[in-house]
Amino acid sequence: MRVQAETIVEASREEVWEYVATPSRYREFMEGLSRWEHQGGPEAGLGARYAMRLQVGSADAGGLIEVVEFEPPGEIAWTSVLGIDQRGRWRLRDAGPGRTKVSLRLSYQAPGALFGALADRLAAPTVGSHLRRTLARLKARVEHSAPESEQGPLTRLGAVLGAAASGARVVAEAGLLRPERLDRLARAALALARFGPTPAAGVAAAAARYPAAPALIDEEGTLSFSELHARSNALASALADAGLLEGDGVAVMCRNHRGFVEIVAALSKLGAHSLLLNTSFAAPQLAEVVSREKPRALVYDQEFAELLADAGRRRKRFVARPEPDGPPPSDRTLEELIAGGDRADVVAPASPGRVVILTSGTTGAPKGATRSGPGTSLEPVVALLERIPLRARGRTVIAAPLFHSWGFSHLLIAEALSSTIILRGHFDPEDTLAACARHRATTLAAVPVMIQRILDLPEEVRRRYDLSALRVVALSGSALPGDLATRFMDEFGDVLFNLYGSTEVAWAAIAGPEDMRAAPGTAGRAPRGTTLRIVDEQVVELPTGQTGRIFVGNDLLFEGYTGGGTKETLDGLMATGDVGHVDEHARLFVEGRDDEMIVSGGENVFPQEVEDLLARHSGVGDVAVVGVDDERFGQALKAFVVARGNGLSERAVQDYVKENLARFKVPREVEFIDELPRNATGKVLKRELVE
Repeated sequence: MRVQAETIVEASREEVWEYVATPSRYREFMEGLSRWEHQGGPEAGLGARYAMRLQVGSADAGGLIEVVEFEPPGEIAWTSVLGIDQRGRWRLRDAGPGRTKVSLRLSYQAPGALFGALADRLAAPTVGSHLRRTLARLKARVEHSAPESEQGPLTRLGAVLGAAASGARVVAEAGLLRPERLDRLARAALALARFGPTPAAGVAAAAARYPAAPALIDEEGTLSFSELHARSNALASALADAGLLEGDGVAVMCRNHRGFVEIVAALSKLGAHSLLLNTSFAAPQLAEVVSREKPRALVYDQEFAELLADAGRRRKRFVARPEPDGPPPSDRTLEELIAGGDRADVVAPASPGRVVILTSGTTGAPKGATRSGPGTSLEPVVALLERIPLRARGRTVIAAPLFHSWGFSHLLIAEALSSTIILRGHFDPEDTLAACARHRATTLAAVPVMIQRILDLPEEVRRRYDLSALRVVALSGSALPGDLATRFMDEFGDVLFNLYGSTEVAWAAIAGPEDMRAAPGTAGRAPRGTTLRIVDEQVVELPTGQTGRIFVGNDLLFEGYTGGGTKETLDGLMATGDVGHVDEHARLFVEGRDDEMIVSGGENVFPQEVEDLLARHSGVGDVAVVGVDDERFGQALKAFVVARGNGLSERAVQDYVKENLARFKVPREVEFIDELPRNATGKVLKRELVE
């Protein structure tokens, strides 16, 4: 794999050369060095050899390198003698008086055929990002604008190599690499080379390696990997015949079934863009989103035909799943397209298609969020596999909606791991347990409200199903109360993993069973490659334990909203919209949305703290707390409670809060309701409660 980055430095070539060509200066700007020793030849210049090792996370990367080109003040090139196979080149060129164009190119190859191809693909987006930051730091240092504590370029270069080595190690430990026929390995590597890290590559590579293995199981039956690959080829061919081209947008409004998986794979093979529509949106929201995003076509389940009547006008329309007992669809179905399409491999597009995932719309109109590369790549697999023990050729029940970033991520991960995906069109707690037991599921991907509904089942129902094969229950999408996590693990074992993030920042922290046992309510620790910062209103970083706004930095930040605009950023980090603090063990605790904070009698109050407390009350089945106007204190809290039974009163709720929290956090009013309004991912629609 070869990656290159360039920048312009406001300094002469000689000034830049002094930094990149003098080994004795490396200590000035290199951090994290575990070893840097001259090993032979001249101290600097052609033929010089250096033993270089850097500690990067859990990887100790590097080896013996030799300078093979040295042309002052223009070029330096090196190659590896021992260790990771790498070649690098600095190139300096004049860009005008007192200006230098600096380029840094890195070529690297992990050992092995498929092993190397996977490692390279997984590391490539990180490599590009690291090279760009390397040049930015070099530029700042040469121009005397960088603090002395910042990392220098060779540290970043070592981080690149460490990321590749560590990523390859994680991939190997997950079982992605095993003895196989060489022709199948070659076809899988070719699929990755043709399509890049996309859904198209995931389907094609799995079909090459495990053609007869089950890829997908839904209410209609089972599809093997070869069948899924051939059907998505045929669908891509038929869509092209229908006039859809590379770069066109297609809106998809489907529940969890094969049609969703097939259309996303087909669009990826075409290089078209997928716009994933929320199945819980109302007709006006759908019309607004489609009008803004302007897709050329619409793929939908027939049950949504009436909702999409306005949004689908003057667009190509295709039905993914007809109604079993309904009238024949007026639009062509995906099955009809597949039946008439060419099942041969399609020509790879010049550019990969994007997947646009909508924000939940709980605090305003839903927005489309896009990201290049990592947003639809295999790179998230590495970071997740390092923290969540997912394994290749597993069996994954995806209960979370596929249109949501969490459900969609698990679709991509399962494809990358060649795992079997088990889908159901509607979530039902007992049916989910039955599916996990019947298929000996190793992973369940869900949102927190789903495990709440599982725990609400009678004990005799829960114990009816054998879940001994389940190794991972992966949650995200909304806040996970600490008490809910503990109760679930007490019954089903320490298999729970929770990811805190958003559509915009991907992830910020992951909590494993040990984290949630030791510190109930924690969102976990930042995975590798992710930076957390807690700042006050003046964007000054706060010390451990103090509450402030949460900013996140990683290589997966989205590029912006499709309708324009983005999230607030700070030094390359992006605001999550939440507030929280980090404890002495680097565990993050999210205390609420920054726009939900109220000031009651001069005190800052976050509703989530009260919600978490009330959720632990034996008489409370569900709860949400919002801020309301108050004549005496300016603002106060109001609690909406779904009670268990009839024995809970407003005074009992208020007294319980008073016994455990400060008086200004006691709800002024408690309203009992039958059910909280939630969206498809379990987030409470507080806007509706306030209204």
